[in-house]
Amino acid sequence: MTIQQNSQHQFLLEPRFDYIYKRKLKARATGPYTPKTDQEVTEGLHKLFANMGLKDVVTKNVKRMAGGASKEQFAFELSHADMTTPQRYVLRMDPLEGIVETCRLREAQLLTALRGILPVPAVLAVDADGEFLGRPGVITEFVQGVTAPPAESGKGVSGIGITYGSYAAKLAPQFVRYMAALHSWSDWQPEQLSTYFFPAKGTKEAPLYQIDYWAKAWDIDFVEPVPMITFATNWLRDNAPVCDDPCMLHCDYRIGNFLFDADSGKITSILDWELSHVGDFHEDLAWSMHSFFGSKNEQGEFLVCCLLPRQEFISEYEKLSGRKVDLKTLNYYQVMNSWKCALMGWSSAIIAAQNGNNHQDLLITWLGSAGGVHISQTIELIREYEKNFS
Repeated sequence: MTIQQNSQHQFLLEPRFDYIYKRKLKARATGPYTPKTDQEVTEGLHKLFANMGLKDVVTKNVKRMAGGASKEQFAFELSHADMTTPQRYVLRMDPLEGIVETCRLREAQLLTALRGILPVPAVLAVDADGEFLGRPGVITEFVQGVTAPPAESGKGVSGIGITYGSYAAKLAPQFVRYMAALHSWSDWQPEQLSTYFFPAKGTKEAPLYQIDYWAKAWDIDFVEPVPMITFATNWLRDNAPVCDDPCMLHCDYRIGNFLFDADSGKITSILDWELSHVGDFHEDLAWSMHSFFGSKNEQGEFLVCCLLPRQEFISEYEKLSGRKVDLKTLNYYQVMNSWKCALMGWSSAIIAAQNGNNHQDLLITWLGSAGGVHISQTIELIREYEKNFS
């Protein structure tokens, strides 16, 4: 446990995130950030592969990928002496600053451990501190699939706005099943997940560490004081529930963060594991149920991630996981998740753009404009909690 002293609060940070936040502050001073060119990426890849001992390396078709509000992403083709045929890979690399500060080493560790458990891409390499690539990065196999039906959907930023149409009936059962499987997964070796912190059972460590992970970002990056952020932060600490059975969480399990085959509707890969941590399963459920990621059907009923009704989502999860959803705890984590979104938009996103330290400064500035919507929802969810459970 690492405690960061601040004039107002002692932050409980996972050891790896204590390091990540210190690294961020050092990197900030080296900006502004210039997005990597294809040639710079190619040169970094060759340095990394040489360090790995790969021979006769050839990289082709290095191209920047669209999307990604927090990471620079490049697709490329690789061949070397030990490969019979060239293969495609994806590089996810940190800018100097983003909308959230995460760890490529953690991401690589988890993806490696989850192979064979869930549909996740295989990891080829990780450059944890950017020694070879220039910035921290992880390289995974390229997985075929789409995030939206080719002919049935519109799509907004970060997958928001997808409509699945006839695919929903195929995707919804898989979506819930994989979440339940993740939360039931416990067959790992400690050394596989050495960068992860495991909250003690029967304590409030799970929510408190998450609160302080995000509150520390606010402490570093806030633009100006926002009384409602302070109020919500204190409310979350005061009402933190005990977590009896911590499990692995995805924490961005939602619309746009999985690929599926356009013909069969089979999910081919679950993406964007950078926010993963060990905590209360209600946190994942609450995130998937966030209003930004859902839609309403013709009857006006809210659809979780535009896939299935809220009660059906909860009931199916309970059946598949063997867990019982506590509505009070679920409401609490809905508050936490809306608060996260408000905090992210009103702090790190704006600061990264102001400093010129991100490759998508216009996009992340736009994301910051949603902060008012998120904090309004946070307050409404607190009122709902107080009305129903106090």
